Amino acid sequence: MTRFPHDRFDDVTDGPRVGAHRGMHRRGRGWIAFAWAALATGVLVGIGVLVLALLNGSYSFSGPDASSSPSASSSASAAPSESASPSEPAAAGPSDQGSTTLVVLNGTTTAGLAAKGTATLTTAGWTVTSSGNAGTTGTASTVVYYQQESQKALAEGIAKSIGTTAVEQSTAFPNADVSVVLGADYSG
Repeated sequence: MTRFPHDRFDDVTDGPRVGAHRGMHRRGRGWIAFAWAALATGVLVGIGVLVLALLNGSYSFSGPDASSSPSASSSASAAPSESASPSEPAAAGPSDQGSTTLVVLNGTTTAGLAAKGTATLTTAGWTVTSSGNAGTTGTASTVVYYQQESQKALAEGIAKSIGTTAVEQSTAFPNADVSVVLGADYSG
């Protein structure tokens, strides 16, 4: 190896370099990245919990539904003309349930009410898919909700078995074809 003569670049020390390769680190720079990562994680977890709650049916958007009022009044006005004809189907029984899913929900603060309702329907021959607590606990009267018009007779049969006459078409319970919401009037 050849030895070069000594020049001014041989006296450079490796002090703090400033430039494109290395700069002075700002204080707290790591905390900013950590805060953004924590915020993103929190948002993603929150969205995931909301989606899972909606898919499980443990959370429902219920309230006064303006679109159901006109259809209820129109079906009520159409009912007398249909009941006059002998072709009106009677309430369906447990043998007509087929693959229709049935859920029993406790709409009150009374513990074990959904289990009592499930036992009543199972004794009557109905197949209950699941039971649990409703999203709200202030329900005064028991109502049987059904998704499609073709399930109305089945919902009426379930209502008769549970001891109520209140039957409504509603999309408030998307995880079941027929949902029974037990109210304070249900004694079991």
